[in-house]
Amino acid sequence: MNAKIKLGYLIPLIPTIFLIPRVEAHCPLCTVGIAAAAGGAAILGVKAQVIGLFVGALASSMGFWIANMKRFGVLPKFALAATSFLITVLPLTYVLPRSFPIYIYFAGDYGSLLNRTYLVNYFLSGSLVGAAMVVIGPWVSEKVVEFRNGKKVRFQGVIVTMSFLLVAGLLLQNWV
Repeated sequence: MNAKIKLGYLIPLIPTIFLIPRVEAHCPLCTVGIAAAAGGAAILGVKAQVIGLFVGALASSMGFWIANMKRFGVLPKFALAATSFLITVLPLTYVLPRSFPIYIYFAGDYGSLLNRTYLVNYFLSGSLVGAAMVVIGPWVSEKVVEFRNGKKVRFQGVIVTMSFLLVAGLLLQNWV
């Protein structure tokens, strides 16, 4: 199926945007929106890992954003981000259920904990990578500021994190 035919599936959905009278941003609405975007991206041929990468980044950054607004400490901040990640990503793993095998063969007979084949969901693995990049991005941004003797570019944290996500998305889409 080429891109024009895939886009043809989405065209009937465009008028529904104008039928929605008012929208309140809330977690369930965001989750449904993400699910719709993930479904649309899947129809267009984007791999499940890449969709998971951006959904995981969105879910964890939403948790960090709320924690920063409430001025939480470090531990509650990560707990809220993890909770946001879990309640956003786990329900969507049923939308994109493809998995890949990982064979672990360290010790013991086959079937023991360290010698068995595990199935890992593509979407879940991509979302874990996206969440990790959201955590690592600000730290890398701080290291760049230290390296440049306190000089900072506007929106540097966003630029660094989005660059990580875009490069990872391109790598996952084209080579994995």
